[in-house]
Amino acid sequence: MVSVATSDRIGEVLIRDGLINREQLERAAGESRASGSCLGYGLVRLGFVSENDLALVLAREHGVPAIDLDRAKLDPKLLRLIPAEVALRHFVLPLRRVGRALTVAMGDPGDTGVIDDLKFTTRFDIEPVIAGELTLRRVVEREYDDADEKMRELLDQFDRDGDIERLEVDKEELNVGSLRAQVNEAPVVKLIDGILNDAVARGASDIHFECYEKDVRVRYRIDGVLHEILRPPVKLKAALISRFKILADLDIAERRLPQDGRIKLRIGRRVIDFRVATLPTLFGEKIVLRILDKGNLALDLESVGMESQARSDFMQAISNPYGMVLVTGPTGSGKTTTLYSVLSKVNTGDVNIMTAEDPVEYNLPGINQVQVRPNIGMTFSAALRAFLRQDPNIIMVGEIRDLDTGSIAIKAALTGHLVLSTLHTNDAPSTFTRMIDMGIEPFNVASAVSLIVAQRLVRRICPDCRARAVYSAEDLAAAHIAENDLAAGVTFYRGRGCEACSGTGYQGRQGLYEVMPMSSALRRMLLQGTAAADLREQAVAEGMLTLRMDGMLKAKRGVTTLEEVWKETR
Repeated sequence: MVSVATSDRIGEVLIRDGLINREQLERAAGESRASGSCLGYGLVRLGFVSENDLALVLAREHGVPAIDLDRAKLDPKLLRLIPAEVALRHFVLPLRRVGRALTVAMGDPGDTGVIDDLKFTTRFDIEPVIAGELTLRRVVEREYDDADEKMRELLDQFDRDGDIERLEVDKEELNVGSLRAQVNEAPVVKLIDGILNDAVARGASDIHFECYEKDVRVRYRIDGVLHEILRPPVKLKAALISRFKILADLDIAERRLPQDGRIKLRIGRRVIDFRVATLPTLFGEKIVLRILDKGNLALDLESVGMESQARSDFMQAISNPYGMVLVTGPTGSGKTTTLYSVLSKVNTGDVNIMTAEDPVEYNLPGINQVQVRPNIGMTFSAALRAFLRQDPNIIMVGEIRDLDTGSIAIKAALTGHLVLSTLHTNDAPSTFTRMIDMGIEPFNVASAVSLIVAQRLVRRICPDCRARAVYSAEDLAAAHIAENDLAAGVTFYRGRGCEACSGTGYQGRQGLYEVMPMSSALRRMLLQGTAAADLREQAVAEGMLTLRMDGMLKAKRGVTTLEEVWKETR
């Protein structure tokens, strides 16, 4: 919508140029207010000014080019960069993309709200051009109809490539009245299958299905970032939610409480697990599916991206027959993947490996995995006590959350078991502070812990559009990085954005690692109550790379960008 100030200014310019009179302006303004349309559209629709004359005036006033859409060649791939719902709401049309710049036809390039919305939606820099309002609306409505172009493309793609078979389907009849018939109708089944197939094909880690008052949104998390994919018709909301719940063996009649379930599907030749969680919200249930694709699970410790000394220290610690190895970091930093990689490495057939997990994400052959269920008393600490009576060699505890679990894990590490676990701390040295704050004695921590790994995930630069990047001294100062960190002759890179990376400049993710082996000096300092900052200084003096140092090395090699390193290692 054009602002009142902008409309008034354009109206006065049209009067000044003799294209309309005051009466025509007031009549068009009144109609535009009543209909919610912009002034220019009303003037053209009422026949007071030609579309071409209005476009030329707008182009002159805003200093941007005008374009004749009837002669423009539209690229279907570009049209997908702007969701149909956004294009129809603002009446905008993508015409051309060069690097990070997207040229968009608009009725009013002075509407900064629309431009900001497009920037947020597309993640491109928007370069507006003027198009005649009536023609623009006609072309947008022709190219983007209410069925949503992205949805049709998704379903067409599934028709060509999709091959989904649900495994272990529950045949029990569900008494849900008319909803049952709608859930099993072809459009709903086809759409859900298409979403699942498409998310796996794109390498998404999560699918978010969100309900709002007037629409429904589907987003994928790819490389740690959420991307809107499509907006299904709101009339299908109840049926789509129920279809997800039926696949996950959940109660479709229960809409007031959160529920958790799993879906197991064969997609093509791959068997994929989806962990499903529902949450009642104001306008319907939000459903999040975590995609557990074992084919994407990197279980090779040699290729995770640790520097040579860090990898050597890590391999030494997990080769010991006893002791505790802790992996720390925030949620979503890849801790579970690292632990599974360790388990895969030490699973040699002559050891008894037991894990307590919440939830069990991947089934690992040859390993005894236990699902923690606190609601029935099967907590981490209860599982650990049971493990110690099962003659284990290696124990993995999903997370040390309390003193009871921590004390039993420490005891196991001190009595001849290799114990693997995770904690939520910002870096390796602060892990000691966290454990002592739980109530674990410092001498037990110092004796039991062999090594701590802190980690983060950063996005990798897309190899198809990688280009040299230049950073100013101001950029470095704002990020608290000294200019001398940029060694002479070092080249840094960014992704320009291309079709392969959906315009993001990134493709895939890379781990940053802070590997801190316990030395005699660190044990002495810990027993003396030394602060985490001093422990970090000592560890660095012994050769440890901090997360920031490891990130800078990977940025200098062109693996990731400085922005990613700055963001994840503040």
